[in-house]
Amino acid sequence: MTATSAPGSPAAGASGLSARSPSQDRSRLTRQNLLEAAGDCLSEIGWTRTTVSLVAERAGVSRGAAQHHFPTREELFTAVVEYLAEQRTAEMAEEVTQLPPGAERTEAVVEMLVRSYTGRTFRAALQIWVAAASDEVLRAQIVPLEARMGAAAHQATIELLGVDESVPGVRETVQGILDMARGLALANLLTDDSRRRARVVRQWSRLLEAALTQPAQVAD
Repeated sequence: MTATSAPGSPAAGASGLSARSPSQDRSRLTRQNLLEAAGDCLSEIGWTRTTVSLVAERAGVSRGAAQHHFPTREELFTAVVEYLAEQRTAEMAEEVTQLPPGAERTEAVVEMLVRSYTGRTFRAALQIWVAAASDEVLRAQIVPLEARMGAAAHQATIELLGVDESVPGVRETVQGILDMARGLALANLLTDDSRRRARVVRQWSRLLEAALTQPAQVAD
């Protein structure tokens, strides 16, 4: 991101940045509104009914404006996945500051990970994943993006738990947590599964704590 001069400074007026900024701001806002609208539509009415025209209407812009930012439907929805993931990452960064220390931390981390897969972001992304399974053009864009996002989620979980991935079994255990979180999210799509999910999270947290501390105990 390039730096800009402070408002009202001579450099701002002389460089012409102030003349361009309103247009740039409008463009960023339009793009954000389109991504927000697309995420809402996907999570509420699904992939089939979420058209570019509907997204543009919901965002309060013309279809032409939408296509200016995203020339194809595939580009729009690939950007949606990345945008929603970035949003959730930012939310989790705030939640991390509230995590308790000590033995309670493991369960708190698991709860946070599960929550990240049970909201609007996951519902919207799931629609795109299912569509990508039978759409080669969309799949070609989604697969590398998902690989990057999956690697980032894995690394974040390693750091949240404070574990050493070089220890045998730790990597697979962490991958299992993320797979479990996605599975619980799927179970919650049609009905409220929160009570059962809470019990599963508690038990998985106990198993996880035991699995992650066992290598260190054996080494001693």
